[in-house]
Amino acid sequence: MSSTTRPAQRRLGTAGPVTSALGLGCMGMSDMYGPADEAESIATIHAALDAGITLLDTGDFYGMGHNELLIHEALRGRNREDVEISVKFGAQRSPDGQWLGYDASPAATKTALAYTLRRLRTDHIDVYRPARLDPKVPIEETIGAIADLVKAGYVRHIGLSEVGADTLRRAAAVHPIGDLQIEYSLLTRSIEAAILPTARELGIGVTAYGVLSRGLLSGHWSQDRALAGTDFRTRSPRFQGENLAHNLALVEALRAIATAKGASVAQVAIAWVASRGEDVVPLVGARRRERLTEALGALDVALSEADLTAIEAAVPADSAAGDRYAAAQMSHLDSER
Repeated sequence: MSSTTRPAQRRLGTAGPVTSALGLGCMGMSDMYGPADEAESIATIHAALDAGITLLDTGDFYGMGHNELLIHEALRGRNREDVEISVKFGAQRSPDGQWLGYDASPAATKTALAYTLRRLRTDHIDVYRPARLDPKVPIEETIGAIADLVKAGYVRHIGLSEVGADTLRRAAAVHPIGDLQIEYSLLTRSIEAAILPTARELGIGVTAYGVLSRGLLSGHWSQDRALAGTDFRTRSPRFQGENLAHNLALVEALRAIATAKGASVAQVAIAWVASRGEDVVPLVGARRRERLTEALGALDVALSEADLTAIEAAVPADSAAGDRYAAAQMSHLDSER
């Protein structure tokens, strides 16, 4: 599919909102990847909005509310109706940032939204979703609670994150689901077996995060790059020792294809995700304007069938070394069961 025929907007499933063809994931501006420059983060959000990106993705636990406050500041003076804000909730954290589990009970769901609305200074959230499946709470109860919020006008669409095909079916039986947010990249393709076909059967779109595999597919990573102690990647299996060397070799194979097309590695990696279908919206986690500009260039990368064949030969499915999360975090993923 040529990028010249790709529309500037895509719909998140049959029940979801129309958004820009790329979304901006804002997590790294507050958390997970070490220190970030707040002024540059706001400037990056402004640049994204000015370039036509309308989908901003966040979580109430990103920096313990900091990310939502940051987005509020960035949207000051902007037309709220020009932006779709997607919010994840449910992750429980201690004051020192440690993960304590998940709470997606109806009371916690509604309380979390109340705080989110206050931090964002808005009267509604465009897409609201539990960050993970809460093993203590049937998904029907969580979706039912968000459905109450939809009826009350506080939420416009319901989403899910990192759930499997069975959970998608159970959730959709309670209320229409706009989209599933899940990791999807050349290095993470497990959703193709059952989850993506089920989502399509149910008319559920996909917002794909991790399209650059936490920076591995950016083309800017090196074996000796130093990381802050708070950076998620210091504990990510794909960034460790021999795993990292193997994965970077895959990136170099992809670089050869990108160079031949006059594109960057990151642009080809993003364009590949975008080529998966009009129901897939890649989220790019740019924290700086130059990285955003590079990511936006992916929309101008036209991938022919020959290109797609070459890309998937260079980075075959299941070729990544190491899981995408450490074992403890993998155990929380309904999508991996």
